[in-house]
Amino acid sequence: MKITDKYHRPVFSLRISITNRCNVKCFYCHHDGIIPQNYEMTPEEIERIVRVAKEIGIKKIRLSGGEPLIRDDIIDIIQRISSIGFQDVSLTTNGTLLGKYAEKLVDAGLNRVNVSFDTLDPETYRFITKKDYLDQAKDGIKKASEAGLYPVKVNMVVMKNINHHEIWDMFQFCRENGAILQLIELLKTDNCPDTAFFDEYHYEMDEIEEELVELSSKIKTRQFMQDRKKYFVEGGEIEIVKPMDNTNFCKNCTRLRITPDGKIKPCLLKNDNLTDLINPIRQGYSDEELKKLFLDAIEKREPFYKEEC
Repeated sequence: MKITDKYHRPVFSLRISITNRCNVKCFYCHHDGIIPQNYEMTPEEIERIVRVAKEIGIKKIRLSGGEPLIRDDIIDIIQRISSIGFQDVSLTTNGTLLGKYAEKLVDAGLNRVNVSFDTLDPETYRFITKKDYLDQAKDGIKKASEAGLYPVKVNMVVMKNINHHEIWDMFQFCRENGAILQLIELLKTDNCPDTAFFDEYHYEMDEIEEELVELSSKIKTRQFMQDRKKYFVEGGEIEIVKPMDNTNFCKNCTRLRITPDGKIKPCLLKNDNLTDLINPIRQGYSDEELKKLFLDAIEKREPFYKEEC
């Protein structure tokens, strides 16, 4: 089954935030566009949701947080999801617990992982996260590659006067450890409307892109990833994620999101059009009734940047 919204955008990815808890406190965190609250779905509820999602055409599942590896039942959750049979099951983590779980995650059926990791400098890491887990995060990235997760992507939020000068050092670290570097611009959401904060730390990546064009042996455009560019440089890979000025950010969006309290969130940048799933599940709704809720949520999908769609 292939499902599209009223703007003819295919929907085949589901991103599930399974917790708002985290063991670091990154000062720029936007909680995946979700307003923080304390509720967490059970593994059984998550399994029910993804089973129904597959029936409407979802092919890819990504778990995020908070920090998803902070949940004691994370292996059970991955096993339940992977047993259903998706094209891709992935997870976004800060990497600090990844060394502990990498092999178990592979055995449970996880395919790949994205690690939010912004700096190789201990002092800068402490400034960003308020913690001293740099070595654990580096070890997590190495262990993920060794365990066979592929690809391992390192998400580096590039911030002016904090870590923008570390881009090439991070690229070298990723290349040496079998990881792909993703350079990410700061994102403004409903949870982070502070214009002064954004203006202070936002780093314009046009110059680095021009440098990458010169250095790359190959450049690949990824259509269903907001037309982002992948640059192949000296045996390594770098992607640039520019949500704020990428004219195709909304045009090629294929995702739905699920909040930790079980609501369907049609748009990363909006919180005013959510559809509740958990209460209907608890009230005994059938799979057909839950599918209708998914389809209703897809009907609510509106491009945040309508002029670009």
